[in-house]
Amino acid sequence: MSRGLGRGLASLIPDSALDVDALPAQRSSLRNVPLDEIRPNPEQPREMFDREALEGLAASIRTHGILSPLVVRRHEGRYVLIAGERRFRAAGLAGLTEVPVVVRDAAESSEQLELALVENLQRTDLDAVEEGRGYQRLMAEYGYTQEEVANKVGKRRPTIANAIRLLKLPDFALAALREGQITAGHARALLGLDDDDGIRRVLAKVIAQQLSVRHTERLVNEHNRTPTIARVRAKKTLDYATKLLRDSLHTSVEIKPRQKGGGRIVIDYSDAEDLERLIHRLRQEK
Repeated sequence: MSRGLGRGLASLIPDSALDVDALPAQRSSLRNVPLDEIRPNPEQPREMFDREALEGLAASIRTHGILSPLVVRRHEGRYVLIAGERRFRAAGLAGLTEVPVVVRDAAESSEQLELALVENLQRTDLDAVEEGRGYQRLMAEYGYTQEEVANKVGKRRPTIANAIRLLKLPDFALAALREGQITAGHARALLGLDDDDGIRRVLAKVIAQQLSVRHTERLVNEHNRTPTIARVRAKKTLDYATKLLRDSLHTSVEIKPRQKGGGRIVIDYSDAEDLERLIHRLRQEK
């Protein structure tokens, strides 16, 4: 994949107040198309749209129309949004059946989708979960490193790393973050807990008492220092299973549990002959 996208965001996605006259090479691409022939942008990281804000934009559209065309590309006889999803959604609320669009070259659709994702991640109105998932998509689907994502969206690498780390939280904690019950700072503090039950208990106390981030960090530290019955029982089970495997296989065994359940068992062997011995032993156990 080419790292140098060359033309930059401005040449693909103009400012929100799109000046079509400033793009003479694109003027022939400006047209009206039926709203039901446009598919939402698959590279839109924002998952939640403020209904009240959309209604306000829809009211403006009823009065003044759409002042800035949507940017789309052709795909399988229809159109896919590159930029302008709020206008697209508001146009539907306003009762429009067609909207003005600028059509971009489908031959560059892969690059356009990538740039559209980057452009949307540069917005300031995404919530922390949407940001993290967007950065994660750039890394998973386009092969970027965290450093490259940071350069693309104009942020520091630790900001990218912290946003992605938040996605490790269980769904109920992410929901509290998205609903504004806790901040990203609270969420980062909760990452210090290694079990969902602990996160749930601390989160409930943080929300009920409206605790600060600093107080949440102290609460997390206190929880980690206090051995609960469940944690003691889990440790005893882990120790027993480890000893059982070591005694049975006569080699070093390490069990590594994961935060969200499950884990890995690491069995050491010294050479090919030792591996054959382990295989023979496991077959006997079976």
